[in-house]
Amino acid sequence: MTAAFTPHGGAALKVLLLTEVRLRMRRPGTLVAVLALIVLTWLMVGDPAKGQAMIVSDNVRVAYTSISLAMGSAALTGLFFGLAGFYLARGRMGEDVRSGIGAVLAATPLASAVFLLGRWLGNAAYLCALLLIFLATMLVLHVLRGDGPVQLAIYLQTYALVLLPLVFFTASMVLLFDAWPPLMGKGGDVLYFLVWVAQLSVGAVSAGERNGWQPLMLLDFSGLGAIVGAIQQVLPSQGLVIGGGDFDPARAPRVLPDALWTLTMVWSRLGSALLALLPLLPALLLFHRFSPDRVRARSVRGGWSPLALLNRWLQPCARLVRPLFGLAARVPGVAGQALTQLALTLVVNPVALLAALVLLVAGCVAGSTQLGTVVCVAILLWGVLISDISVRDAEYDVEALNAATPGGRLRAYAAQWMASVALALLFTAPALLRWLAQAPLRALALLAGVLALSAAAALLGTWSRTARLFLALFLFGMYVATQAASVPWWDVAGFNGAATPASVVCYGLAALLLFACGIVTQQQRLTGK
Repeated sequence: MTAAFTPHGGAALKVLLLTEVRLRMRRPGTLVAVLALIVLTWLMVGDPAKGQAMIVSDNVRVAYTSISLAMGSAALTGLFFGLAGFYLARGRMGEDVRSGIGAVLAATPLASAVFLLGRWLGNAAYLCALLLIFLATMLVLHVLRGDGPVQLAIYLQTYALVLLPLVFFTASMVLLFDAWPPLMGKGGDVLYFLVWVAQLSVGAVSAGERNGWQPLMLLDFSGLGAIVGAIQQVLPSQGLVIGGGDFDPARAPRVLPDALWTLTMVWSRLGSALLALLPLLPALLLFHRFSPDRVRARSVRGGWSPLALLNRWLQPCARLVRPLFGLAARVPGVAGQALTQLALTLVVNPVALLAALVLLVAGCVAGSTQLGTVVCVAILLWGVLISDISVRDAEYDVEALNAATPGGRLRAYAAQWMASVALALLFTAPALLRWLAQAPLRALALLAGVLALSAAAALLGTWSRTARLFLALFLFGMYVATQAASVPWWDVAGFNGAATPASVVCYGLAALLLFACGIVTQQQRLTGK
């Protein structure tokens, strides 16, 4: 091999770092992430002229100075970036296995420690590049809506202290989950969501500590607790809102001092950044180095995640799905293909059969007040399952076969969407029927949400060719929906009981728009050929 792949020297790290950043920046998912960052930035910086502000303290808005915008935007970014960044950066090891590059890398004299360090640096650099794009958008907003001059040093200092520990933690967890075979699949994706929720909870708990420094603050990787603590030092408030709130325009805005960071807080953030590197140690010890007996064999067996184990234990139940294949063969057109996609999903995930049975019973016996919880659980399980439907053909290299069938890619795309909708109806049928009789608006919200989410899963899978983009957005949306139970626009499937006719209509229109975008995308792919 070339000198760049010798076990020594910085040349190998340079090649690995540049390669990782270039490959990730060329992904369609990165473009979607950049657009989402830009939209999110505009949404989080409310226009004071319209009665909205990013930070509100006791019904008084905080002026949009550099420190205010930097602290508020860093806090809100830390809420979701640890989740979105993980799913965006994850999967490089799996790509190496599927493409055969992993076998080539395993045969080189490149030391495993150097290889993993290069991958980690690539992860961190990619996530930092996304944050720089976010920073550039914030600076534009400061010029348009800010109070006072743009102080770039304050932005850089705040983002470094708040978000770099989160970047290090996310990059380290990506490496750990990709380096250990049991965590490489969907089970690892779901497990990390739980880890993300846990570290957010740590930040929320540390934010409530007002007795000085606490060791728990070292685990506040998202920086939420650090920001709330820093603001409350100068604005002791019982009604602090970060993320958008109403205020009294008759009262003069409050101004945060530029110097918010104490020496203790700086050392706490540095300690958090160092702790964020700890997952690198087990990653080095557990690294599979693309060994076929550790990666390929386990991928065939489905891995050792709890979801994979349940699917293997319940595999005999998959025989119940066989009649569905026969029915699909007799049903003509796209409906038959949709039944085939549904049957494949149930065969690959027999745990879905058990879930459907449990949800059927729960949907029938649950009281009216508990029915929303049943639907929430059903939608959560359903969203995890359908994330794979739109990318299954690409993963198993049968897209060309689909293109050669009657209707080609367009029919296959419509069938995937219909299969997702059918699986949702299988999970929520009792609740849907009860709501149609008792609460028609909630039933319409459930239908509109299912249609929109199914279209989003199909479209994002087509764009990114990976299940993780939809899965990340879906899990984040479900988390926010459970925390903002009274907000109609987050009641995507009616389980909170907060949906309004306007929100239902918007989700219905979103379903039509997303599905149409998917059809256009498929037609463009056909034209490109």
